[in-house]
Amino acid sequence: MVTKPRDSLTYSEPIATGEVVIDTSPEHVYRLVSDPVSMAECTEELCEARWIRGATEARVGNWFSGSNRNGWRRWVTHAEIVEAEPGRRFAYRVRTPFFVPISRWEYEITPEGDGTRLAVANWLLVPRWFVPIAILITGEPDRAGTNRANIAATLERVKARLEGREWHR
Repeated sequence: MVTKPRDSLTYSEPIATGEVVIDTSPEHVYRLVSDPVSMAECTEELCEARWIRGATEARVGNWFSGSNRNGWRRWVTHAEIVEAEPGRRFAYRVRTPFFVPISRWEYEITPEGDGTRLAVANWLLVPRWFVPIAILITGEPDRAGTNRANIAATLERVKARLEGREWHR
């Protein structure tokens, strides 16, 4: 496993978590969650992702850009993959295009019976001085509550997609 060290976090605990058991293999779960272009189809705020800086796959050190939306608000983020262990773990750090840290997302993938448990955790990394600006940009004063709700919705979509059931955003 290749891992970059965690930055000092704004909070010592994740601000939002969630988990789901999916009736498929850990490899299939990893294939989806480590592909931001495909994951954008399942998420709430991330509406489109693309690989940047020459990246084409999930590897530590590779980057992707996310186009995000909340109602009429739109913003762009850049994310660096910091952990990529196929079938087990995927994590990335998010920042603004002008280098302000935003968050860290971690996906833990573990076999469970004939399926897979997918656990998601999100840490807030944003400096306190940037919080009012982030609220203005995103329109979300309760980032923890919003991310908890978004994680729950995303996990249900990921489960439905990987189990071959009908789903929609």
